[in-house]
Order: sequence, then structure tokens, then C-alpha cells
Amino acid sequence: MDQSMMAAIGQFGAAAVLGLSAAGSALGAGTAGMAAIGAWKKCYAQNKTAPFILVTFIGAPMSQTIYGFILMNKMIELLSTGNVANFGLMLGAGLLGGLGIGASAWFQGKAGAAGADAMAETNQGFGNYLMTLGVIETVALLVMVFTLIKL
Repeated sequence: MDQSMMAAIGQFGAAAVLGLSAAGSALGAGTAGMAAIGAWKKCYAQNKTAPFILVTFIGAPMSQTIYGFILMNKMIELLSTGNVANFGLMLGAGLLGGLGIGASAWFQGKAGAAGADAMAETNQGFGNYLMTLGVIETVALLVMVFTLIKL
């Protein structure tokens, strides 16, 4: 396999980590957003104040796109030095790292959806719901850090 093909495969891995991370963020934010809209609707129907703080649950999964971006940049930096012999590592890191980060974002959005519903109904427990999102976020951080170490 020639150098340009190895570089292209490595670059595909770099693009994959960002794309998969962003897809997870979109799924997570969309899930939490739909739940927050439903929660606000319930509040309006009951003539209760709709808690604006539910926006926190919607935006939480977006940070995983940043983690994917950080990994992508490191992979591109390594590939730009001309060291393309590890193109398989780059491909695997991009696909598997992106899946791990993206899954974290998606499930963070699902947990955020539950938090939005509970918060709108009880107006209590925001700190507990936020801690839950933090634990789920930790998975993405660990995937990013361990992948950076391996690269």
C-alpha cells in the first residue's frame, strides 16, 4: 500500500472521530430538547412557571463534539508529520473513539430528558440530575484521554 493511501485511511479515521462524536451530540441534544419542550408544555398547561434551566440538559451533550474535535486535531497533527505507518491505529481510534464519545453524548441526552421531565414536575433535584450527566460525560472524557495516550 502506498503512502498516499495510508494517509487517506488515517485521515478518514480523523474525520470519523469528529463525525461520530457530533452525531452522538446531535442525538443527545435532540432527545433532551424534545423532552424539555414537553416539560415546558406541561408547565404552561398547569399555569406553572416553566424552568428555563432545562436548557442545561439540552446543551450538555454538545461537549462531546469538542472532545471529538480535540482527537481529530491530534490525529491530523500526527499524520501531517508524514508518519502514516500507523494508519490502522488512526482508523481504529477514529471509529472506536468516535463511537464511544458519541454513545456517551446520546445517553447523556437520554438522561437529560429524564431530568428535564422530573425537574419540570417537581422543581427539585437539579444538582442530582446534573451529577448524573457528569458521570455519563466522564465516559467521553476517558475515551478521549486514553485515545490521546495511545496515539
